[in-house]
Amino acid sequence: MEYHEALGVAVTAFVQALASAGIRHACFAPGSRSTPIVLALAREPRIRLWDHLDERAMGYFALGLARALNEPVAVVTTSGTAAANLLPAVVEANLSQVPLVVLTADRPPELRDVGAPQTIDQLRLYGTHVKWFSDVPLPDGTPLVQRAARTSALRAVALARAFPPGPVHLNLPYREPLVPRFSDDPVDAAGMVVLGTVEPDERDLRPLAALLASHRRGVIVAGPQSDPKLGAPLVDLATHLGYPTLADPLSQVRAGPHRRELVLDAYDAVLREPAAVAALRPELVLRVGALPTSKSLQLALEAWADAVHVLLAPGNWPDPSHQARWIVQGQTVPIVQRLLSLIRTEPVQPEPEWAAYWRQLDRIARTSLAAALAQLTEPFEGRVFAELADLLPDGTALIAGNSMPVRDLDSFFPSTDRRIRFFANRGANGIDGVTSTAFGIAAGHAGPTVLVTGDLSFYHDLTGLLAARRHRLRATIVLVNNDGGGIFSFLPQAREVPELFEFLFGTPHGLDFRHASALFGLTHTQPADWPAFRSTLAAALAAHGVTVIELRTDRQHNAELHQRLWEEARAAVRAALREGR
Repeated sequence: MEYHEALGVAVTAFVQALASAGIRHACFAPGSRSTPIVLALAREPRIRLWDHLDERAMGYFALGLARALNEPVAVVTTSGTAAANLLPAVVEANLSQVPLVVLTADRPPELRDVGAPQTIDQLRLYGTHVKWFSDVPLPDGTPLVQRAARTSALRAVALARAFPPGPVHLNLPYREPLVPRFSDDPVDAAGMVVLGTVEPDERDLRPLAALLASHRRGVIVAGPQSDPKLGAPLVDLATHLGYPTLADPLSQVRAGPHRRELVLDAYDAVLREPAAVAALRPELVLRVGALPTSKSLQLALEAWADAVHVLLAPGNWPDPSHQARWIVQGQTVPIVQRLLSLIRTEPVQPEPEWAAYWRQLDRIARTSLAAALAQLTEPFEGRVFAELADLLPDGTALIAGNSMPVRDLDSFFPSTDRRIRFFANRGANGIDGVTSTAFGIAAGHAGPTVLVTGDLSFYHDLTGLLAARRHRLRATIVLVNNDGGGIFSFLPQAREVPELFEFLFGTPHGLDFRHASALFGLTHTQPADWPAFRSTLAAALAAHGVTVIELRTDRQHNAELHQRLWEEARAAVRAALREGR
């Protein structure tokens, strides 16, 4: 697709999304860089254009129009100081809680900060005076970027309206040529339904309940969230709909005394098989919480683009593939409870075979993984979580470090009826501060606290170990030491640049962590085999203070073992799929 055409498709989708979200008025002042967006607005019959010669006056005009109509109004400027002239009106809109959607055209990244004319730094130009800012990606003709532009428009209008209302800012970079080539072909600019300016009530949620009831082949993806009370109502909702529930451990749904017939725990292995992704294609995906940990599940969600995607989020917008058509924001547990109440009044006819098929493949994958793990006598990082699943008592807080531990938690910790609370710093997915986070949890948690962390994470937070002695904490640290960045062994870099891999990615350190444990007065052990690990863990859970249980593994062999186990599970799933035909 040529750039003119890509530009035309992108700005058309963007403007149609503005109109679908409820924008009926847009104010603009003349300029060159804003040509694409202004031409697209002129083609949209649902939006009236108001022309102005001075941006400062235009901003206040839009402010008054939005006040009079009690609805968001769009404001368009070209690049440079034209955008800066909107600041007074934006400040007033913020303090007066008036919804404005500010659209500033901009130079592309390669022309920024190199002396190009009419170019200033427009990123977060209005600072804290707007509720939200986004630098919309440059049009390139790809479906993802087109969806991102559409989502930005829909999200901007929703956030401008959301309580308390106020201004939002979208920065729109365009390359030359600036005159788009518009097409009469339909553009995918379907609207998004956004509920929950404060807390959606049953009246708001009734159309969504009807939508769920009308789709018999759906799945629930329970992603990371912190409320331990989610399990029971979410499983009840799944039961009424007949939807299998793919439960990330961090969702607090995989473990607990609630019903777990529809709670699946081996989907990460199942969905590594492309034939399973195709065979299990749902009509609707109900996502609850943040983005799931499993990469294979994330890829499957992208492959299921033709399904209706619904997202229940506590306030953020975890949708990097821009697929969600329904966004429900608010406290997750009350929303699920209200949906459940409404679903009970709907004529739902679940399809038992659908959930049974998912459960069958999930059991096959879990059985394959468990059998393979049982045969491994050598140290294997994934087996740590299978052992913990057997050994941790009810009421344990289990913290997983980022990189490999949290992924192994997802892959190898099966569902259990014990109340295990799972934690990980998945907001930014960083490896720093993991030990200190775990100690903070130990300080506030009444039961046992267990941290599984990698050696680089442990190294990054060595100073945090002091808190154990100063605050007389009780915790167990399972330190998986593969002498470097183990997760990089799973990336293409390990195969494609082997001569530089250790230096650039493996980063071996050669540290002996016994000395660090001794420095801070911690008990340190290094079990030689799995029976010794189990007895050491039992002693650590009963002990006062902090015990570090160190497992030494080999990075390359660990990656090979992971691949072998996943391939065995895939083979078992493939065989079941063939028999199913």
